[in-house]
Amino acid sequence: MLINNVGITTFGDDFLKRPLKEWNRVISVNLTSYFLCSQLFAPHLLKSKGCIINIASTRALMSEPNTDPYSASKGGIVALTHSLAVTLGKRRVRVNCVSPGWIDTSEWQMRPSTPKLRKKDHLQHPAGRVGTPEDVAEVCLFLASPRSAGFITGQNFVVDGGMTRKMIYI
Repeated sequence: MLINNVGITTFGDDFLKRPLKEWNRVISVNLTSYFLCSQLFAPHLLKSKGCIINIASTRALMSEPNTDPYSASKGGIVALTHSLAVTLGKRRVRVNCVSPGWIDTSEWQMRPSTPKLRKKDHLQHPAGRVGTPEDVAEVCLFLASPRSAGFITGQNFVVDGGMTRKMIYI
């Protein structure tokens, strides 16, 4: 199995002033790397009838202002997933995608300034809490299993505690 999981973004850059170099860097790291790794691993996966799991983001489905390169790259991952599922499917390689929402990775952050989660952060999720890395890992383990997920390919699994289904009015 191959799990493609990388993501960088830029903060605070105005769309109207965003340099093309910045756009290209985010697209290259977040999307092109998935293509290259999938291409590199494909011969091994074809022999083993393995699977590819791409980690995207709910930003492929919804956005905040000035997140255009990140959102576009994550949307591209969803599209690459279904394209590769069709391309590699006849050779029995399954390709799926997981789109996490808010996942608390503070324990893994290199920045000590990561703010602590508040009760209201958890309560805004229909599931009643912010996600954990283990929530995403469990979905990946399920998708990796040919027994449990052998008939699933080309799909995007949203792991966000229900946030993309919640209507928010201001």
